[in-house]
Amino acid sequence: MLYTNLNHIETASQLEKIVNENENVMVCCGRMGPMCIPVYGIMEELEPTYSHVKFFDMEFDNPEAQVIRNAPMTRGFMGLPYTVYYRNGEMVKATTSIQNMSQVKTILDSEFGQPEA
Repeated sequence: MLYTNLNHIETASQLEKIVNENENVMVCCGRMGPMCIPVYGIMEELEPTYSHVKFFDMEFDNPEAQVIRNAPMTRGFMGLPYTVYYRNGEMVKATTSIQNMSQVKTILDSEFGQPEA
């Protein structure tokens, strides 16, 4: 269990349902470690501003997370967390390792559009 204030995904079928029912989805797949915790915090901070994006976490060590771990965009990743972005049911971007606020916002703006003022 990840101790974040994000919504949690526990199964591959739940992930599939979420990405198919929401236009823009960001999922951070990680652990409660030093590279992951800052990304969860950034997501928690951005969630109210980016109302057109749904933010979730998924535990990396959960066998169900293989759908993210083995995705074509993440297959060669070495560092945690794996952060993936889905638009209209398709993975459109993925990053590995720690990200800062500017990096996450750049991806969100580029893939999903800027938040409304």
